[in-house]
Amino acid sequence: MRVWLFDEALPLWAQRGADRLHGGFHEMLDQEGKPTAAAKRARVQARQAYVFATAGLLGWHGPWQEAASRGMAYLQARYRRSSGLFRTLVSRDGTPLDDSVRLYDQAFVLLAMARLREAGFDGGAMETAARELRQGLAEFRHCAGGFRENSDRPFQANAQMHLLEASMAWEAVSGDSGWATMAEEIVGLALDRFIDRQRGCLLEVFDASWRPASGDLGRLTEPGHQFEWSWLLHRFGSRRRDPRALQAARRLRRAGLAGVDPARGVAIDEAWSDGSARQSTARLWPQTEWLKAAIHLGEIEGDWTSAEQAAEALQGYLATPICGLWRDRRLETGAMQEEPAPASSFYHIITACSELFRVALRCPAASASVAIRGRAVTSAAEMPLL
Repeated sequence: MRVWLFDEALPLWAQRGADRLHGGFHEMLDQEGKPTAAAKRARVQARQAYVFATAGLLGWHGPWQEAASRGMAYLQARYRRSSGLFRTLVSRDGTPLDDSVRLYDQAFVLLAMARLREAGFDGGAMETAARELRQGLAEFRHCAGGFRENSDRPFQANAQMHLLEASMAWEAVSGDSGWATMAEEIVGLALDRFIDRQRGCLLEVFDASWRPASGDLGRLTEPGHQFEWSWLLHRFGSRRRDPRALQAARRLRRAGLAGVDPARGVAIDEAWSDGSARQSTARLWPQTEWLKAAIHLGEIEGDWTSAEQAAEALQGYLATPICGLWRDRRLETGAMQEEPAPASSFYHIITACSELFRVALRCPAASASVAIRGRAVTSAAEMPLL
């Protein structure tokens, strides 16, 4: 994975994924490595800035500073509104197409700022901008706690999850107690409202009182989100020695594993709260979240079987004619869907790689398991610790 990331993916996306004409990053590359004509979402610019700042922290010697700066500068120039919040979508040339503001996008801008701050960019400026953006989130505040999303389904767990991720990232690099307060509030909401106490799974859509939405929407779960929340709650609980968060993380990991299709060896896209499949296609990103959660399981229990399975599932998406790209979706038949590689997936991939490199450095048993897979890897001693 380190060889693929450092020698193939990062150079490819730094060169071909950068929009040299209009600025920022292209939304996706086709399987020949050519940019498509898609409009540019704010979340993709933020995620790509995060990717390249992370690459620098991992020890990549390519032009990560220029690439991370490109994404953040483009965000500020093309997406930032007079309110200080960030619009959703612009055209390829930067003309605003959707001026609405989504909580989901603000969370990724905050996450990118935290990672650039950690990577050594102007810390004071980043922290000031992030604090102003956090204050701007007041318009998303909900009277029953947490935040509303600006969509036809305003009460969702997903955007809160990424806001938790961003808050924890800022808590790690800032002395501002407001980030810890926000993280604790969202975790409390997840433990009290988002997680089904009987089944231990995390639901997706709610009503204004944070009760499960009526009908099928209230039974909807995503295996990838079970793993992602598990990873976040494990980190949160470990940092604070919070047994309730740690127990929830274990239950969510089990709920996610119920959504792994044994025939194809992949985590599916959607399931019902009873564990039965709702949407059996399998996108790339749930595999990365499975890997992250499985690595934490390996660290606790010393059993790396699930991590090996998740890593193998992920590698299946990276087998492309041009190295450094990926397939985004595996169909029910097991075949990969022919479609461009979305830049948005890189955030998921590099975060999973960060966890993989970290544990390979710290745990010889995990490193040996990776080597047994027969892939080209460098020695664990060469893997920087993020």
